[in-house]
Amino acid sequence: MKNSVLAVSLILFMFTIACSSDTERTQSTTAQSDQSSQTITHDMIESAQEVWIQQLVRIGEAHSEGEDAKQVAEDVLNTYYDFDNNRVLFKPTLAHGDQTFRPDFDGALAYFVGGNDDYPDDSGFALAPYVSGTTDISEVYIHGDIAIAQGNITLTAYDESTVTVDKTFAYRLDNEGNLRIITHHSSLPFSP
Repeated sequence: MKNSVLAVSLILFMFTIACSSDTERTQSTTAQSDQSSQTITHDMIESAQEVWIQQLVRIGEAHSEGEDAKQVAEDVLNTYYDFDNNRVLFKPTLAHGDQTFRPDFDGALAYFVGGNDDYPDDSGFALAPYVSGTTDISEVYIHGDIAIAQGNITLTAYDESTVTVDKTFAYRLDNEGNLRIITHHSSLPFSP
């Protein structure tokens, strides 16, 4: 009899623990779904690309005004890219050979501002400086908290020259509702 009471008590104890774990999992899942219930929209993608251009201009302005452009570029990469949580698939426009694909922070930073001996061909793309830009989004694909956008970005430099690049950006919607760049692929348009 004593063993039966002990067995029943043990079963009830384990059941109570299992139920509380299920409740915690349900609460955690509910909290996660509340955070990710925000949907990515086409307007959010357009805004993210306009902000990207503004930040590129900001890096060039800092350089032109004698400020620390590297610090500004680091801030841009930390704020708008997802290097803190993942590797970012970064393929800049004018990279080649072993340095074409750069999944790390240092490779992206070198492309924007140069000054890294590991990337000797980088002179600092963002230092031109550019003064403005426009986007022409061709297609957007949205799936859950991930979105991919393709199109062109045309940048205008201080001397009024322009360059148009083909861009593919992929974004992840973070828990605060911000789009973070997880893929940045850039190339010059093909002209046969």
